[in-house]
Amino acid sequence: MDEFHGKVAAITGAASGMGREFANLAASLGMKLVLADVQPKALEKAADELAKQTEVLAMVCDVRKGEHVQELADSAMARFGVVHLVFNNAGVGAGGLVWENSEEDWEWVLGVNLWGVIHGVRAFTRTMLECAAQDPGYRGWIVNTASMAGLLNSPALGIYNVSKHAVVSLTETLYHDLKLVDAPIGTSVLCPYFIPTAIAQSHRHRPDELRTDEIMTASQMAAQALTEKAVGSGKVSAADVARLTFDAIREERFYVFSHPQALGAVAERMDALVHARQPADPYAATPHLKEILKAGMKGRR
Repeated sequence: MDEFHGKVAAITGAASGMGREFANLAASLGMKLVLADVQPKALEKAADELAKQTEVLAMVCDVRKGEHVQELADSAMARFGVVHLVFNNAGVGAGGLVWENSEEDWEWVLGVNLWGVIHGVRAFTRTMLECAAQDPGYRGWIVNTASMAGLLNSPALGIYNVSKHAVVSLTETLYHDLKLVDAPIGTSVLCPYFIPTAIAQSHRHRPDELRTDEIMTASQMAAQALTEKAVGSGKVSAADVARLTFDAIREERFYVFSHPQALGAVAERMDALVHARQPADPYAATPHLKEILKAGMKGRR
Protein backbone atom coordinates (compact mmCIF):
# COMPACT_ATOMS: atom_id res chain seq x y z
CA MET A 1 0.00 0.00 0.00
CA ASP A 2 1.72 3.17 -1.16
CA GLU A 3 -1.10 5.59 -2.02
CA PHE A 4 -2.51 7.49 0.96
CA HIS A 5 -4.04 10.70 -0.36
CA GLY A 6 -7.82 10.69 -0.03
CA LYS A 7 -7.80 7.40 1.88
CA VAL A 8 -9.28 6.89 5.38
CA ALA A 9 -7.24 6.01 8.48
CA ALA A 10 -8.73 4.86 11.80
CA ILE A 11 -6.50 5.25 14.87
CA THR A 12 -7.07 4.24 18.49
CA GLY A 13 -5.12 5.95 21.24
CA ALA A 14 -5.06 8.90 18.84
CA ALA A 15 -4.97 11.80 21.29
CA SER A 16 -1.33 11.46 22.34
CA GLY A 17 1.95 9.66 21.82
CA MET A 18 2.38 7.47 18.78
CA GLY A 19 -1.33 7.59 17.97
CA ARG A 20 -1.23 11.35 17.63
CA GLU A 21 1.86 11.13 15.44
CA PHE A 22 0.18 8.55 13.21
CA ALA A 23 -2.68 11.02 12.85
CA ASN A 24 -0.35 13.95 12.16
CA LEU A 25 1.49 12.07 9.43
CA ALA A 26 -1.68 10.64 7.92
CA ALA A 27 -3.19 14.13 7.73
CA SER A 28 -0.04 15.50 6.07
CA LEU A 29 -0.42 12.78 3.44
CA GLY A 30 -3.98 13.88 2.71
CA MET A 31 -5.79 11.10 4.55
CA LYS A 32 -9.17 11.49 6.24
CA LEU A 33 -9.12 10.56 9.91
CA VAL A 34 -11.15 8.52 12.37
CA LEU A 35 -9.72 9.27 15.79
CA ALA A 36 -10.49 7.34 18.98
CA ASP A 37 -9.27 7.80 22.52
CA VAL A 38 -10.46 7.42 26.10
CA GLN A 39 -9.39 11.00 26.99
CA PRO A 40 -12.19 13.37 25.88
CA LYS A 41 -10.37 16.70 26.26
CA ALA A 42 -7.14 15.52 24.64
CA LEU A 43 -9.13 13.92 21.82
CA GLU A 44 -11.10 17.11 21.23
CA LYS A 45 -7.89 19.14 21.10
CA ALA A 46 -6.30 16.73 18.61
CA ALA A 47 -9.43 16.66 16.45
CA ASP A 48 -9.71 20.46 16.38
CA GLU A 49 -6.09 20.86 15.33
CA LEU A 50 -6.18 18.15 12.69
CA ALA A 51 -9.49 19.38 11.29
CA LYS A 52 -7.55 22.39 9.94
CA GLN A 53 -5.84 19.96 7.54
CA THR A 54 -8.39 17.27 6.74
CA GLU A 55 -11.79 15.74 7.50
CA VAL A 56 -11.94 14.28 11.00
CA LEU A 57 -14.35 12.02 12.86
CA ALA A 58 -13.47 11.83 16.58
CA MET A 59 -15.07 9.45 19.07
CA VAL A 60 -14.44 8.72 22.72
CA CYS A 61 -13.81 4.99 22.73
CA ASP A 62 -12.82 2.52 25.43
CA VAL A 63 -11.15 -0.20 23.40
CA ARG A 64 -11.68 -2.72 26.22
CA LYS A 65 -15.30 -2.80 25.13
CA GLY A 66 -16.14 -4.54 21.89
CA GLU A 67 -19.31 -2.54 21.38
CA HIS A 68 -17.31 0.70 21.49
CA VAL A 69 -14.89 -0.48 18.81
CA GLN A 70 -17.69 -1.83 16.64
CA GLU A 71 -19.45 1.53 16.93
CA LEU A 72 -16.21 3.18 15.86
CA ALA A 73 -16.00 1.01 12.74
CA ASP A 74 -19.69 1.52 11.94
CA SER A 75 -19.40 5.28 12.40
CA ALA A 76 -16.34 5.41 10.15
CA MET A 77 -18.29 3.68 7.42
CA ALA A 78 -21.31 5.90 7.93
CA ARG A 79 -19.17 9.02 7.65
CA PHE A 80 -16.67 8.07 4.94
CA GLY A 81 -18.04 4.90 3.33
CA VAL A 82 -14.68 3.12 3.50
CA VAL A 83 -11.68 2.46 5.75
CA HIS A 84 -8.24 1.76 4.29
CA LEU A 85 -5.76 1.96 7.15
CA VAL A 86 -6.27 0.89 10.78
CA PHE A 87 -3.93 1.48 13.71
CA ASN A 88 -4.91 -0.65 16.70
CA ASN A 89 -2.63 1.44 18.85
CA ALA A 90 -4.16 2.20 22.27
CA GLY A 91 -1.98 0.91 25.10
CA VAL A 92 -1.23 1.18 28.81
CA GLY A 93 1.60 0.02 31.03
CA ALA A 94 2.01 -1.64 34.43
CA GLY A 95 4.79 -3.49 36.19
CA GLY A 96 5.92 -5.27 39.32
CA LEU A 97 6.66 -8.86 40.30
CA VAL A 98 4.16 -10.95 38.43
CA TRP A 99 2.61 -12.54 41.52
CA GLU A 100 2.02 -9.15 43.13
CA ASN A 101 -0.28 -7.78 40.45
CA SER A 102 -3.97 -7.73 41.31
CA GLU A 103 -6.76 -9.19 39.23
CA GLU A 104 -7.79 -5.62 38.45
CA ASP A 105 -4.27 -4.92 37.14
CA TRP A 106 -4.55 -7.87 34.78
CA GLU A 107 -8.04 -6.93 33.63
CA TRP A 108 -7.00 -3.36 32.88
CA VAL A 109 -3.77 -4.04 30.98
CA LEU A 110 -5.06 -7.04 29.04
CA GLY A 111 -8.32 -5.18 28.42
CA VAL A 112 -6.58 -2.30 26.66
CA ASN A 113 -3.43 -3.85 25.21
CA LEU A 114 -4.84 -7.18 24.07
CA TRP A 115 -8.63 -7.00 23.95
CA GLY A 116 -8.39 -3.58 22.34
CA VAL A 117 -6.46 -5.12 19.47
CA ILE A 118 -8.74 -8.16 19.34
CA HIS A 119 -11.80 -5.92 19.09
CA GLY A 120 -10.09 -3.78 16.45
CA VAL A 121 -9.17 -6.81 14.36
CA ARG A 122 -12.66 -8.30 14.62
CA ALA A 123 -14.52 -5.09 13.80
CA PHE A 124 -12.29 -3.52 11.19
CA THR A 125 -11.12 -6.60 9.27
CA ARG A 126 -14.70 -7.53 8.50
CA THR A 127 -15.44 -3.92 7.57
CA MET A 128 -12.42 -3.80 5.28
CA LEU A 129 -13.35 -7.07 3.61
CA GLU A 130 -16.77 -5.59 2.86
CA CYS A 131 -15.03 -2.56 1.34
CA ALA A 132 -12.90 -4.87 -0.80
CA ALA A 133 -16.00 -6.73 -2.01
CA GLN A 134 -17.37 -3.44 -3.32
CA ASP A 135 -14.18 -2.23 -4.99
CA PRO A 136 -11.90 -4.54 -7.03
CA GLY A 137 -9.07 -2.02 -6.65
CA TYR A 138 -9.33 -1.77 -2.88
CA ARG A 139 -6.18 -2.12 -0.79
CA GLY A 140 -6.08 -1.94 2.99
CA TRP A 141 -3.61 -2.29 5.84
CA ILE A 142 -3.83 -3.04 9.57
CA VAL A 143 -1.08 -2.05 12.03
CA ASN A 144 -1.20 -3.56 15.50
CA THR A 145 1.00 -1.93 18.14
CA ALA A 146 2.89 -4.50 20.18
CA SER A 147 6.32 -3.79 21.71
CA MET A 148 9.80 -5.21 22.06
CA ALA A 149 8.16 -6.58 25.23
CA GLY A 150 6.26 -8.83 22.82
CA LEU A 151 9.55 -10.46 21.84
CA LEU A 152 11.38 -10.37 25.17
CA ASN A 153 10.39 -11.09 28.77
CA SER A 154 11.96 -8.49 31.01
CA PRO A 155 11.53 -9.01 34.76
CA ALA A 156 8.92 -7.01 36.70
CA LEU A 157 6.92 -6.30 33.54
CA GLY A 158 4.89 -9.50 33.47
CA ILE A 159 1.43 -8.17 32.61
CA TYR A 160 2.80 -5.92 29.91
CA ASN A 161 4.93 -8.72 28.45
CA VAL A 162 1.98 -11.10 28.32
CA SER A 163 -0.25 -8.56 26.60
CA LYS A 164 2.32 -7.68 23.97
CA HIS A 165 3.39 -11.26 23.23
CA ALA A 166 -0.26 -11.98 22.57
CA VAL A 167 -0.49 -9.05 20.15
CA VAL A 168 2.51 -10.37 18.20
CA SER A 169 0.89 -13.82 18.02
CA LEU A 170 -2.47 -12.37 17.03
CA THR A 171 -0.92 -10.26 14.27
CA GLU A 172 1.18 -13.07 12.85
CA THR A 173 -1.96 -15.22 12.74
CA LEU A 174 -3.89 -12.39 11.12
CA TYR A 175 -1.18 -12.18 8.44
CA HIS A 176 -1.53 -15.87 7.63
CA ASP A 177 -5.34 -15.80 7.76
CA LEU A 178 -5.52 -12.87 5.33
CA LYS A 179 -3.16 -14.69 2.97
CA LEU A 180 -5.30 -17.82 3.28
CA VAL A 181 -8.35 -16.05 1.84
CA ASP A 182 -6.38 -13.90 -0.65
CA ALA A 183 -7.59 -10.71 1.02
CA PRO A 184 -6.29 -7.41 -0.41
CA ILE A 185 -5.37 -6.38 3.13
CA GLY A 186 -1.88 -6.35 4.56
CA THR A 187 -0.81 -6.19 8.17
CA SER A 188 2.18 -5.15 10.25
CA VAL A 189 3.12 -5.56 13.90
CA LEU A 190 4.85 -2.55 15.41
CA CYS A 191 7.40 -3.34 18.12
CA PRO A 192 8.72 -0.09 19.59
CA TYR A 193 11.18 -0.06 22.48
CA PHE A 194 11.56 2.94 24.81
CA ILE A 195 9.78 5.86 23.11
CA PRO A 196 9.19 9.20 24.89
CA THR A 197 5.42 9.03 25.40
CA ALA A 198 3.08 9.30 28.40
CA ILE A 199 2.66 5.53 28.78
CA ALA A 200 4.39 5.63 32.17
CA GLN A 201 1.51 7.82 33.36
CA SER A 202 -1.25 5.74 31.77
CA HIS A 203 -2.53 4.75 35.24
CA ARG A 204 -4.08 8.22 35.44
CA HIS A 205 -6.70 7.09 32.94
CA ARG A 206 -7.44 3.78 34.60
CA PRO A 207 -11.21 3.27 34.92
CA ASP A 208 -12.68 3.60 38.40
CA GLU A 209 -14.08 0.06 38.43
CA LEU A 210 -10.55 -1.35 38.02
CA ARG A 211 -8.83 0.80 40.62
CA THR A 212 -7.87 -0.69 43.97
CA ASP A 213 -6.96 0.68 47.38
CA GLU A 214 -3.84 -1.47 47.52
CA ILE A 215 -0.57 0.34 48.18
CA MET A 216 2.01 -0.10 45.42
CA THR A 217 4.60 -2.74 46.25
CA ALA A 218 8.33 -2.07 46.11
CA SER A 219 8.60 -3.98 42.85
CA GLN A 220 5.77 -1.98 41.29
CA MET A 221 7.37 1.30 42.35
CA ALA A 222 10.74 0.13 41.02
CA ALA A 223 9.23 -0.91 37.69
CA GLN A 224 7.43 2.42 37.45
CA ALA A 225 10.66 4.32 38.11
CA LEU A 226 12.56 2.26 35.55
CA THR A 227 9.89 2.79 32.90
CA GLU A 228 9.80 6.53 33.51
CA LYS A 229 13.60 6.74 33.28
CA ALA A 230 13.89 4.58 30.16
CA VAL A 231 10.97 6.20 28.34
CA GLY A 232 12.02 9.70 29.31
CA SER A 233 15.54 9.18 27.98
CA GLY A 234 14.46 7.61 24.70
CA LYS A 235 16.16 9.06 21.64
CA VAL A 236 13.71 7.76 19.02
CA SER A 237 10.59 9.95 19.06
CA ALA A 238 6.97 9.02 18.47
CA ALA A 239 7.14 11.01 15.22
CA ASP A 240 10.12 8.88 14.17
CA VAL A 241 8.09 5.75 14.85
CA ALA A 242 5.22 7.08 12.75
CA ARG A 243 7.55 7.65 9.80
CA LEU A 244 9.09 4.19 10.20
CA THR A 245 5.62 2.64 10.27
CA PHE A 246 4.38 4.39 7.15
CA ASP A 247 7.60 3.37 5.40
CA ALA A 248 6.90 -0.24 6.38
CA ILE A 249 3.38 0.01 4.99
CA ARG A 250 4.71 1.37 1.70
CA GLU A 251 7.26 -1.44 1.53
CA GLU A 252 4.75 -4.06 2.74
CA ARG A 253 6.94 -5.12 5.66
CA PHE A 254 5.36 -7.08 8.48
CA TYR A 255 7.75 -6.45 11.39
CA VAL A 256 8.42 -2.83 12.33
CA PHE A 257 11.18 -2.09 14.85
CA SER A 258 12.06 1.28 16.33
CA HIS A 259 15.32 -0.05 17.77
CA PRO A 260 16.67 -2.85 15.54
CA GLN A 261 19.80 -2.96 17.67
CA ALA A 262 17.67 -4.59 20.39
CA LEU A 263 17.11 -7.63 18.17
CA GLY A 264 20.34 -9.13 19.51
CA ALA A 265 18.51 -9.86 22.76
CA VAL A 266 15.65 -11.39 20.78
CA ALA A 267 18.10 -13.65 18.93
CA GLU A 268 19.60 -14.75 22.25
CA ARG A 269 16.12 -15.57 23.55
CA MET A 270 15.29 -17.60 20.45
CA ASP A 271 18.62 -19.43 20.58
CA ALA A 272 18.01 -20.41 24.20
CA LEU A 273 14.53 -21.58 23.29
CA VAL A 274 15.47 -23.78 20.33
CA HIS A 275 18.36 -25.31 22.29
CA ALA A 276 16.23 -25.82 25.41
CA ARG A 277 18.51 -23.75 27.61
CA GLN A 278 17.48 -21.55 30.52
CA PRO A 279 15.82 -18.29 29.40
CA ALA A 280 18.32 -15.69 28.22
CA ASP A 281 18.77 -12.52 30.27
CA PRO A 282 16.91 -9.73 28.42
CA TYR A 283 19.10 -7.19 30.22
CA ALA A 284 22.42 -8.84 29.34
CA ALA A 285 23.39 -5.88 27.16
CA THR A 286 21.95 -3.29 29.56
CA PRO A 287 22.75 -4.58 33.06
CA HIS A 288 22.29 -1.13 34.56
CA LEU A 289 18.53 -1.44 33.99
CA LYS A 290 18.39 -4.60 36.07
CA GLU A 291 20.43 -2.88 38.77
CA ILE A 292 17.87 -0.07 38.88
CA LEU A 293 15.16 -2.66 39.52
CA LYS A 294 17.16 -4.47 42.17
CA ALA A 295 18.10 -1.25 43.93
CA GLY A 296 14.46 -0.21 44.05
CA MET A 297 13.46 -3.45 45.75
CA LYS A 298 16.49 -3.87 48.02
CA GLY A 299 15.56 -4.39 51.63
CA ARG A 300 11.83 -4.32 50.91
CA ARG A 301 9.22 -7.03 50.65
